[in-house]
Amino acid sequence: MAETKKLAAAVRSGTGKGAARSVRREGRIPAVLYGGGEAPQPLSLDKKSVSQLIFAGHFLTTIFELDIDGKKERAIPRDYQLDVVKDTPIHVDFLRLKPGSRLRVNVPVHFINQEASPGIKRGGALNIVFHTVEMWVPADNIPEAITADMTGMDFNDSLHISAIPLPQGCKPTNPDKDFTVASLTPPAGGGAAEETPAAAPTAAPAKEEKKK
Repeated sequence: MAETKKLAAAVRSGTGKGAARSVRREGRIPAVLYGGGEAPQPLSLDKKSVSQLIFAGHFLTTIFELDIDGKKERAIPRDYQLDVVKDTPIHVDFLRLKPGSRLRVNVPVHFINQEASPGIKRGGALNIVFHTVEMWVPADNIPEAITADMTGMDFNDSLHISAIPLPQGCKPTNPDKDFTVASLTPPAGGGAAEETPAAAPTAAPAKEEKKK
């Protein structure tokens, strides 16, 4: 389940590019909180805090308790923008989370037990079709990742979504009910063959001794 973190926010006045630039000049990041049947709320966030959260990873699957001038709101980031030159955050969108709500998120796939895969041991390559899987998930049970077990996978084997345990209440959005998440391909040379005992050399037939 995704961790809930606290983040302070302030109500900001004005919208549009001019207002956003004014917020950035103050060393803060403009943001918007929307959804939940309420009007969008323009916010501003501490630049240093948000930068640390984004680059720490899992930002878009983390639930936040926003403290908006003393009012608490549960929300999840739906998008953020980075400066194309400085690679620093310049805007964040948050979605309000109401009790019982569901949302679509991209959940990372973690591959484990590669050392227990015969195909990997013999030089095969893991071909990952989906690094993340888009799923409908409960707002109060957002998984940080799903785990794909590679035990026993050999050349040309495929790992389907049905083989990966999914958290309760989570359902992939892919219309293919058993889509391929990854496959194992042999190396160009065909892979290392299993070693077999060398055959004993066959003795040459004895030549008949010529009669004198």
